[in-house]
Amino acid sequence: MEEELKCPVCGSLFREPIILPCSHNVCLPCARTIAVQTPESEHAAGGGGGDHADKLSLHSETDSGYGSYTPSLKSPNGVRVLPLVPAPPGAAAAPRGAGPASSSLTCPQCHRSASLDQRGLRGFQRNRLLEAIVQRYQQGRAAAAAAAKCQLCDRSPPEPAAVLCEQCEVLYCAACQLRCHPARGPFAKHRLVPPPAHPGAPGGGGDGGGGKGAGGGRKLPTCAEHDLENYSMYCVSCRSPVCYQCLEEGKHNKHDVKALGAMWKQHKAQLSQALNGVSDKAKEAKEFLVQLKNLLQQIQENGLDYEACLVAQCDALVDALTRQKAKLLTKVTKEREHKLKVVWDQINHCTLKLRQSTGLMEYCLEVIKENDPSGFLQISDALIKRVQVSQEQWVKGALEPKVSAEFDLTLDSEPLLQSIHQLDFIQMKCRVPPVPLLQLEKCCTRNNSVTLAWRMPPLSHNPVEGYILELDDGDGGQFREVYVGKETLCTIDGLHFNSTYNARVKAFNSSGVGPYSKTVILQTSDVAWFTFDPSSAHRDIVLSNDNQTATCNSYDDRVVLGTAAFSKGVHYWELHVDRYDNHPDPAFGIARINVVKDMMLGKDDKAWAMYVDNNRSWFMHCNSHTNRTEGGVSKGATVGVLLDLNKHNLTFYINGQQQGPPAFENIEGVFMPALSLNRNVQVTLHTGLEVPQSVKQPKLPNN
Repeated sequence: MEEELKCPVCGSLFREPIILPCSHNVCLPCARTIAVQTPESEHAAGGGGGDHADKLSLHSETDSGYGSYTPSLKSPNGVRVLPLVPAPPGAAAAPRGAGPASSSLTCPQCHRSASLDQRGLRGFQRNRLLEAIVQRYQQGRAAAAAAAKCQLCDRSPPEPAAVLCEQCEVLYCAACQLRCHPARGPFAKHRLVPPPAHPGAPGGGGDGGGGKGAGGGRKLPTCAEHDLENYSMYCVSCRSPVCYQCLEEGKHNKHDVKALGAMWKQHKAQLSQALNGVSDKAKEAKEFLVQLKNLLQQIQENGLDYEACLVAQCDALVDALTRQKAKLLTKVTKEREHKLKVVWDQINHCTLKLRQSTGLMEYCLEVIKENDPSGFLQISDALIKRVQVSQEQWVKGALEPKVSAEFDLTLDSEPLLQSIHQLDFIQMKCRVPPVPLLQLEKCCTRNNSVTLAWRMPPLSHNPVEGYILELDDGDGGQFREVYVGKETLCTIDGLHFNSTYNARVKAFNSSGVGPYSKTVILQTSDVAWFTFDPSSAHRDIVLSNDNQTATCNSYDDRVVLGTAAFSKGVHYWELHVDRYDNHPDPAFGIARINVVKDMMLGKDDKAWAMYVDNNRSWFMHCNSHTNRTEGGVSKGATVGVLLDLNKHNLTFYINGQQQGPPAFENIEGVFMPALSLNRNVQVTLHTGLEVPQSVKQPKLPNN
């Protein structure tokens, strides 16, 4: 609390504190030193000598000799304040009749400037409450200092304590401090502070008080402007207590004025409520400090653990390198011994042959010296053969070393050195992601689309940057990537009907790709369920009945497609004719996604269709009409479309009977159900039907 009772300018306990408009406090003597006054004119103004100190008849900064710059100073609390500007030498006090001056006071804490009126500093209210608290605090501190006794005195009773050592936690009087705790040696770094306040002393945390409570004999404060009047009301607009006479004078006519006691209780309640909030925050701060202290201990322990782990890992690497070094040295030793043995064997063998050759040469020379022809011829043949055999022993390569002096051993340590240089805690911590878990309850199929969902296992701390979803071809073929991204839910469209697909997923991050998940098997629908597609239909098409019934607003033919796409398998659907007026020519069939939609189906190369009236039908593709067949449609008729992509042909039915031969053959690619009609026709689509098992004989075409 002591910091709250110190002036921000002088750093000492408040003396005659006044309240500034910004709600900060400052000593009255300090306020005189930081106020600034600038003369404005020379006209008359009242003022007496007794008010001169409070009105601060100071010269302007221009007259002070500093020009327009006034240096700032720091108070003992570290707050920058403006110094008092001295008057010029020989300047006389402002005489009576001198012009008024514009004086201001800058708050040393928030630096807001407040103008002084003709009353000067007396215009600011005295903070009597703060003054009383400072007085109680000083009394309590004096009493506590008097109650604190030296803990090392031999006298009885002990001398009052003068200082407390924070490290030793011992109270010393002045004599004992000089004798037992000198400011040198190991005690030089100890901090000596004044003795603490006694718990029972006033201002020291006890219940004692230096003054009398309200109503207990303390003199009630009087109005600053009316000395004989006590404060009885509170002006909310001016935020100050006022007396009855202030109200009578009309200074607060349009202000919000309330009873002093009621506002006192209200503000006390607000302060208590605010204190409760601060108390809760202080409690949280204390708990947070405990948490931080525990964190310090945990950091210390974890640091030691990590150091031990790092030393152990590096020692293990050194041990492994030492063992590998021993193995490599053994290999070098074996290679050296092998080379030495080969060379010594070659030396011994060559020495023996050389000795034999030398002996034979000497013998032959002695034989040549003899002069007995018959004796020479007796042995010459055998001797010549021996010399020739001896010569043949020194064939090419016999006089070359079998091994070289170089060792054919190369140790490639560069990768290991790079790994050692790149060894870092990031690499030690960051690993590839674990196996993702497929959420089978969310995996499903719809028509020829499959939806897969997955998640990472709980308590997985390795970062994940994305996932890779793989799917096979539905026929037991190889897997291929169908999705790479951060989402954990994916739908794949355009698959084959009546097919079985295998799917798996894996995660990846900067360290690499993790292992695959378990494989999930997904079966697409046997038959297709679909409706007309409003997003791709011509704008004149009108859809109803959940997009299963179609008609048109125009007398011209308009195209609408189905929501399914086929590239494999056998598919069958029917269209029921709900309305048929004035003998129009609706067309039924299949088309590509980019078919022209403002003319009859089959007139471009993107559609294969059968168009029919009430008497006959034709097949049409690229505006080519073929295979006219008797038999048409009317209200209530049913047109069936059979798309066999295994045989690559298209067949039509009317009322369950095949209409003409197979319409188109050798068709390949991706096709969508299609229909063209005008406003005289309305049809309803029926899907999810089984392929017709028995096919009636077709009608003979009439060309």
